[in-house]
Amino acid sequence: MSDSRWAVAHVHASFNNTIMTVTDLTGSETLAKSSGGTVVKQNRDEASPYAAMQMAEEVAENVLAQGIDGVHVRVRGPGGNEQTNPGPGAQATIRALARAGLEIGRIEDVTPIPHDGTRSPKSSGF
Repeated sequence: MSDSRWAVAHVHASFNNTIMTVTDLTGSETLAKSSGGTVVKQNRDEASPYAAMQMAEEVAENVLAQGIDGVHVRVRGPGGNEQTNPGPGAQATIRALARAGLEIGRIEDVTPIPHDGTRSPKSSGF
């Protein structure tokens, strides 16, 4: 186990796009990065699970070539006053990384949660 090399996969899954960056364990050096827009033509497809899988396969191929065996995944949703659960590409990304031959370590949710931040949009009621 000591000879295996680990990295951290930062996945930002919003409802408009899915962005993925793979860094070393400290987070200071980027090893590979990709987004939904680099693998699909239509803008509406950027956040789709298909785009997320294609993007993750591309990134996994790149990091495996650099000698990385496993990744810890940090998933981030939109956060703020928006929905805190991640977009449709998050689960597909993790599944594609595992299928590509990378070992999945910890899966962590790092969605920013406001401690009583800005005011929510007014409701259309009374």
